Amino acid sequence: MRKIRAAVVGYGNIGQYVVEALEAAPDFEIAGIVRRSGAENKPAELEAYAVVKDIKELKDVDVAVLATPTRSVEKYAKEILAMGINTVDSFDIHTQITSLRRSLDESAKAGKAVAIISAGWDPGSDSVVRALLEAMVPKGITYTNFGPGMSMGHTVAVKAIEGVKAALSMTIPMGTGVHRRMVYIEVKDGYDFKQVAAAIKADDYFAHDETHVMQVECVDNLLDMGHGVNLVRKGVSGKTQNQLVEFDMKINNPALTAQILVAVARASFKQQPGAYTMIELPVIDMICGDREDLIKRLV
Repeated sequence: MRKIRAAVVGYGNIGQYVVEALEAAPDFEIAGIVRRSGAENKPAELEAYAVVKDIKELKDVDVAVLATPTRSVEKYAKEILAMGINTVDSFDIHTQITSLRRSLDESAKAGKAVAIISAGWDPGSDSVVRALLEAMVPKGITYTNFGPGMSMGHTVAVKAIEGVKAALSMTIPMGTGVHRRMVYIEVKDGYDFKQVAAAIKADDYFAHDETHVMQVECVDNLLDMGHGVNLVRKGVSGKTQNQLVEFDMKINNPALTAQILVAVARASFKQQPGAYTMIELPVIDMICGDREDLIKRLV
């Protein structure tokens, strides 16, 4: 059976783990890596692969895994969908997901391709769990408690702030879905820390949470890719009160994000043209294997 040819767009923390997940997947092969620097200073681990500046330089690409900053996802996805290539991404600004879905749905249908958006672990796999919890307990409240751990999206957002040399954004759970953001930065020469900190707190990623910004000498000394989530739903099943369901995980953040991106890349070929979030996908479509065998093993 012909393997799915995937291009990895971006080679930062998530992109590196996407390559590893694709290498481990029996039904995929890597068509190439797209980097801003192209083949310049090509890492040794990519020696076997084509490394280019533009996806148009690669041949026979079936799906593009967008391991890019969230705010550049829409631009890249539209360009690639217009080529008839499926896209998957981990867009993580919750308040903008529905508008992105509408925008990419139009582009995907025009290109006769599929876009699966916001396919990290939150939004993403946690969204699937939240949907299942609500099906189990229709009336009630769900609390999503992140961390403690490094937020990839928030960290990338801080790095984009003018004056920031290096950054780390940690998410600290306060309970009942309330979080504190602890942001550690190195400031570029010539910039005032107080002004940079104010710009960070005003960014949409941070404006809705309690945020503390601290200047440090070396961000690398603080880095830890670990993260986690605890989902709790308490409510009513039918007319029965006091149902309590809990989901908990501790993970390596970029590794899990990458694995989910590969899983939904697989699922993209079983959907009609258009844009989808993860709660719209049959879970079985994300798993490699014969459908009958999966049903026999998992049901």
